[in-house]
Amino acid sequence: MKIYPYGEHTPTIDPTVYLADGVIVTGDVHIKKEASLWFNTVIRGDVAPTYIGERVNIQDNSTLHQSPNNPLVLKEGVTVGHQCILHSCVIQKDALIGMGATILDRAEIGEGAFVGAGSLVPPGKKIPPNTLALGSPAKVVRELTKEDIEDMERIRREYVEKGQYYKTVIEKVKNSG
Repeated sequence: MKIYPYGEHTPTIDPTVYLADGVIVTGDVHIKKEASLWFNTVIRGDVAPTYIGERVNIQDNSTLHQSPNNPLVLKEGVTVGHQCILHSCVIQKDALIGMGATILDRAEIGEGAFVGAGSLVPPGKKIPPNTLALGSPAKVVRELTKEDIEDMERIRREYVEKGQYYKTVIEKVKNSG
């Protein structure tokens, strides 16, 4: 894991955050408690700020960046699947971004929404709360079911638990050697 300043900005990362090996975070990035950034994730805050809320998980090989004057915001409880690209967008509370999805500038994903794997949300597109959006470009296909919402909650909970587990194991290994 590597944390770099950029200009006058240094990332601010809560001590409860789990940062896996290979994570790179630079510049104007703010990460709140119990978030987890998984292997080889890159977050560059060298153009505009990035705000990552509590209990957000950003899975392996994801890339987060911004355009000038367009911050990137992930509210609390967001799940970002493996190999996603998020660029100057807003992801509202408890939303899930499926593996390999791309969310572009000024797009907004509503609270509790689910963007399916491989989907492309184009610039400025709004995905309503509690809906499933699929495709390239992404289109809303239906409201989420009770089962969808329960599964999204399970994923959020498991990633908080896994992040804290890995953080504890790594600290024990460091302290024993």
